[in-house]
Amino acid sequence: MKNTAKKIYIALIFIFLYAPIVTLMVLSFNASKTRAKWGGFTLQWYSALFQNRDIMEALGNTLFIAVISSLAATVIGAIACISMNGMKRRTRSVLLGIANIPMLNAEIVTGISLMLLFISLGMRFGLGTILLSHITFNIPYVILSIMPRMKQLNPSIYEAALDLGASPGTAFFKVVFPDLLPGILSGFLMAFTMSLDDFIITHFTKGAGVDTLSTKIYTEVKKGIKPEMYALSTIIFVTVLLLLVLVNAASGTKNEKAKEKES
Repeated sequence: MKNTAKKIYIALIFIFLYAPIVTLMVLSFNASKTRAKWGGFTLQWYSALFQNRDIMEALGNTLFIAVISSLAATVIGAIACISMNGMKRRTRSVLLGIANIPMLNAEIVTGISLMLLFISLGMRFGLGTILLSHITFNIPYVILSIMPRMKQLNPSIYEAALDLGASPGTAFFKVVFPDLLPGILSGFLMAFTMSLDDFIITHFTKGAGVDTLSTKIYTEVKKGIKPEMYALSTIIFVTVLLLLVLVNAASGTKNEKAKEKES
């Protein structure tokens, strides 16, 4: 009886989580513009989506900002983790606490603060200010992903590589970097997802005439929800789902290979 209740409980959780998404995906193939009537299967909304120049431009901006900001945040965050790892424990704890503040802070506060900073510096709002903003709020997530891997490292291995004649750069990339790679990839994916999903900070720092998918969808929804938005949301969901499956499959394969080597 308890097992049945647990299964029903888990099933209800997944229904509440994914029923809205499934509904949206079904509506993206509905030939009727009304959500209350099924007008037959169609792909016309996907065709209309790719013919919409404004949405395609917003998609290009979103992917450009997400990729560049994630790469920059990953590099900066990795260097910060390496630097903090060499500090005293108390100093490292203080710096980690400061780095975690942006994640706990309300996004609207961060967005307004960055907007005021750019105004005080006389910067012109556009892709540049959005990119700087996304790098700024992505760095703490990268640090959060890499730092646990950094604490697990054995410093003696790096020192042994130096004693065997390796240069500091070679010792880092041949010995330290492979151990940090899972954390670095996790940090990059986290930063990419956060950048792709962000609306509030982008809204305050984007300027006129520049849109990402989140701000474009917000503008379009205020005019009325178009079926193209269903198609766009479906594509985004499926893409993220495939990325998660591929990442989990790759990590599972690596774990199996590591277990085989150990045995």
